[in-house]
Amino acid sequence: MERAMDVEGSDDEVPVLVEPEVAADEEDEVPNLLQDPNALPTTKVPLTIVTGYLGAGKTTLLNYILTAQHGKKIAVILNEFGDSIDIEKQLTVSDSNSTEAKPPPFVPLANGCICCSAKDVGVAAIENLMEAGGLFDYILLETTGLADPGNLAPTFWLDDGLGSTIFLDGIVTLVDAKNVLKSLDEGHGDGEEEVKRRKQEHDHNHEGPLLTTAHLQISHADVILVNKTDLVTPEELEKVVERIRSINGLARIKTTTKSEVPQLEGFLLDINAYADVTADDLTFASKGHSHLDPTITTSTISFPALDPKQVDNFDLFLRTVLWDETLPNDTPHESFEIHRLKGRIPVKDGRVLLLQGVRNLYDINEAKEPARDDDEAKLVLIGRGVNQDAFKQSLIQTLRT
Repeated sequence: MERAMDVEGSDDEVPVLVEPEVAADEEDEVPNLLQDPNALPTTKVPLTIVTGYLGAGKTTLLNYILTAQHGKKIAVILNEFGDSIDIEKQLTVSDSNSTEAKPPPFVPLANGCICCSAKDVGVAAIENLMEAGGLFDYILLETTGLADPGNLAPTFWLDDGLGSTIFLDGIVTLVDAKNVLKSLDEGHGDGEEEVKRRKQEHDHNHEGPLLTTAHLQISHADVILVNKTDLVTPEELEKVVERIRSINGLARIKTTTKSEVPQLEGFLLDINAYADVTADDLTFASKGHSHLDPTITTSTISFPALDPKQVDNFDLFLRTVLWDETLPNDTPHESFEIHRLKGRIPVKDGRVLLLQGVRNLYDINEAKEPARDDDEAKLVLIGRGVNQDAFKQSLIQTLRT
């Protein structure tokens, strides 16, 4: 990938937007990335994936964030062009050597932010863009309307030991309140060819109701914005929110008009969705209405705190379910597909294990707070076929082995 390119009409280099703050007494200790590009990063930049169908309001949301007073220098990255609003218009410039319009690598936006385009949306590609375009406080990655965030999330959810300068902060999905139910039921918005392909795949595999892109985008989300609420009645909006909650019981849901979210910090920016698991989140997830959408549901499994000797057995259960895509102990079960999982697992030695997972990747960390005497373990699964009793039966049997 080309790391820098002059925007037509300007011979100036792209300025560094944010310089790292180094105290006077730390200048010799902390590596300066601007002076030494090979130095290890002292801070990591959060990245949020913004997904949703074409017309759901993704670009309107990005414009809203960029013009808000949050004091952050933000890089907006488009892997392909989506909504035809201000950002895309700014991205298209002429190339004097070609009749075809090409996007520049960096386009100035509001508040000193920039926008760039990259077809190769990977960690190395984004790190190269950041090195060429400056340092940032935050990165927003807008996907195409038909993108599956479950394919992107593992790319950025990396182990700290790999030394990446970016980390996955969360996934934000926008849905159109007027059309989302039709999208879930009929694949509206997927395009005729995509719907035809999915139906053929569905008929061949016989795996239950039609799986649409809307299902995938909702099931992986940490925050869901139900946008364009002014186009539906209160009763219609209630049905939409209940349907979405039945698919993803972990996500925070916000109803909006024109993609406006007054509270950005902690909701759209600095989500920390992969950094913490709270008991309240898991308790709320168990209140979903799984019968509202048979394609993808949220399921909560509760079980007693683990004996220290059972921790390895629990890990075996996770590996078998996520990597082998089956249940241990030859437990009879129907086919399933896990998109997202979270868990809070107390151990009788006082530890609390916090579990995060997306697709076939998972991570277990210890909570800072010790377990309480009355703590109960909770495991929340989001995906296809996760609401069958076989999951709990297999888990309990594995723990007893």
